Amino acid sequence: MSDPVDLPPEPDSAPRNAYGRPAQRRGAPSNGAVPRMEHVRITAPDLQRRAAMEKTRGRLVIAALGFGVLFLAVVAKLADATILQPLMPRRPAPALAEMVTPPKSSITVALPGQRAEITDRNGQILAISMPTVSVFADPRQIIDPVAAAKKLKEVLPRLDLDMATKRLSESTKQFVYLERDITPREEEAINNLGIPGIDFQPSEERRYPMGTLAAQVIGGVDVDEHGIAGVEKWFDKRLTDDPSPLRLSIDIRVEGIVHEELQQSMAEFEAIGACGIVMDVHTGEVLAMVSLPDYDTNDFGKAPADTRFNRCVTGMYEPGSTFKLQTASMALNNDVVHIWDEFDAAHDIHIGRFTISDFEGKHRWLYLPEVLAYSSNLGAAHIALDVGGERQRAWLKMMGMFSRSPIQLPEAGLPIVQPAARWGEATVMTVGFGQGISVSPLHVVRGTAAVATGWLVRPTVLAMDLPPGEEPPGAEQVLKPETMETMRKLMRLVVTDGFGKAAEVAGYYPGGKTGTSEKVGKHGYYRGKKEDFNVSAFTSVFPMNDPRYAVYMMLDEPHGNKSTYGYSTAGWVAAPEAGRVIARMAPMEGMLPDIKDAPAINQALYIPLQPGRPAGAPALVPGVSFPEATGADFHVRSGLHMPAEPIPPAHIHSPQRHEAANAPAAATPGNPLTRPSPVDGRGAAVREAALADR
Repeated sequence: MSDPVDLPPEPDSAPRNAYGRPAQRRGAPSNGAVPRMEHVRITAPDLQRRAAMEKTRGRLVIAALGFGVLFLAVVAKLADATILQPLMPRRPAPALAEMVTPPKSSITVALPGQRAEITDRNGQILAISMPTVSVFADPRQIIDPVAAAKKLKEVLPRLDLDMATKRLSESTKQFVYLERDITPREEEAINNLGIPGIDFQPSEERRYPMGTLAAQVIGGVDVDEHGIAGVEKWFDKRLTDDPSPLRLSIDIRVEGIVHEELQQSMAEFEAIGACGIVMDVHTGEVLAMVSLPDYDTNDFGKAPADTRFNRCVTGMYEPGSTFKLQTASMALNNDVVHIWDEFDAAHDIHIGRFTISDFEGKHRWLYLPEVLAYSSNLGAAHIALDVGGERQRAWLKMMGMFSRSPIQLPEAGLPIVQPAARWGEATVMTVGFGQGISVSPLHVVRGTAAVATGWLVRPTVLAMDLPPGEEPPGAEQVLKPETMETMRKLMRLVVTDGFGKAAEVAGYYPGGKTGTSEKVGKHGYYRGKKEDFNVSAFTSVFPMNDPRYAVYMMLDEPHGNKSTYGYSTAGWVAAPEAGRVIARMAPMEGMLPDIKDAPAINQALYIPLQPGRPAGAPALVPGVSFPEATGADFHVRSGLHMPAEPIPPAHIHSPQRHEAANAPAAATPGNPLTRPSPVDGRGAAVREAALADR
């Protein structure tokens, strides 16, 4: 406290207080007198408080200066990163060896730990992983499992109430899934329930924007994003480790065309299934692979087994007359026959109580071009016998018909082939026209492409960007150039003058071969022609003057109708499909019809149905030449031993035409055609009226 101070007496006029004493006033007195100096005493606690406040003010100033410096640093860094020295975006990580460089169009790259995208050859997304949320629980923290499950059921109607209650009651566990792939709105609603022990986990959901297109090729994943079928399974590690998109050879536009055409034909002819393949004959790239019935890839887990079945690579079917391309090219490439040679299609071949015959046959001797154009089983059987079983097996093995198709799909199946010990003359003949052996449609497509180009390529579902003129990895030349040129003409002949006329497309010059085969029942016997248990297929290549693509179309158990006059054979139901696919896909691939050069192209591809034998050209008969061959040393080219007496020309595969040959060969004990013999190990025998094509 301050010391008391003596003040001068107040004048009488000065105001007084309630006690009669002069009232004290602040400021200078009114009479002009100067007041005395007042002394104030400050205690030690006051000094301490003042010192503390001064210290605090100093600290605040220092902190403010620090924040100011940090703010200026952030501003400077942002200015440098966005204005002065902006950074370019990082490039995607390089793909694995099996990936091909993506197109120059914009691509997206998955985040670390996220499954990579799958695209078609043009960058269209076929599979993508979307971020989502899963709800889980710690049962140890759940007080009332029943009540908690009921509350969750109100937010998630799809939740299995009993299952959720059971999982929430497992008090020994720390983590149980309740529902995967919930929406953000559902996540918010569950969070608002405030149930202790309920939490959320970020996850992924694999989505397939194209739905059913390329379903069996893409395959699917399980709940943990691991591939379990198709490309998703084959490249599971690649899709997990490498974030860059996996670019397939599939062209989703072509895939859509094949899918649509097969669906229409399948409905029109009431078939139980169908499949179609489009392949680049030079690289082996598969542009389309369709198997019907199919499924929505987004619902892979609920798809029936029949829809997951890939008829293109898993289904094994007797190829029927499409295999006659292999028989003809095999015989020509081994110099066993010439195009001017003739074969007996006038007489059925009897094997015990079974008979090989032609469907709507010509009942006469046929030249080699006629055997293919008219799809003669008899002619193909004789050609196969000329080649012999050993060379036939070697040829088919070289063409990949004895092993799985080398494509990146885990579903690729193993052909059904007779063992060498049972590869007798009956098997040689039936395999010659496509029965007694079962292969996948992809085997047929690969073999057809090899016949048209001379090179056997490895089919692939990965896009390839090969430099012009470079052969793809694994390609192998299997045909002589002259054989290849002849086979192109013969394939074109099937479309212009044979049973494949419905596949003709002006300006694209397709060639191919029809094939209709009976299905074998569960007991190993053919199921009967009256029930239409057939597989009708057309395998083709276009354009034949410069092959680029192979197209294969097949219907499983089609039924004829009025438009086909009741026929369900390949020429009526499969060849038109192939023609429509060629007409629609070719412009998409940058191929315009060449009408201007049609006369020159047709002339270059022309081969007569009945070519004459050049003067002095020999007939290829083992050991001897016709017509000098007679007596016991003579063997016809089929290898069948004939009687010792001179053989009438009507019974020989002569280089001349035998219009009058109509008497069947005599059955002798030495003739193997008279012995009962099964066609294959499953007990199936040659049907009494073997199918050809129309």
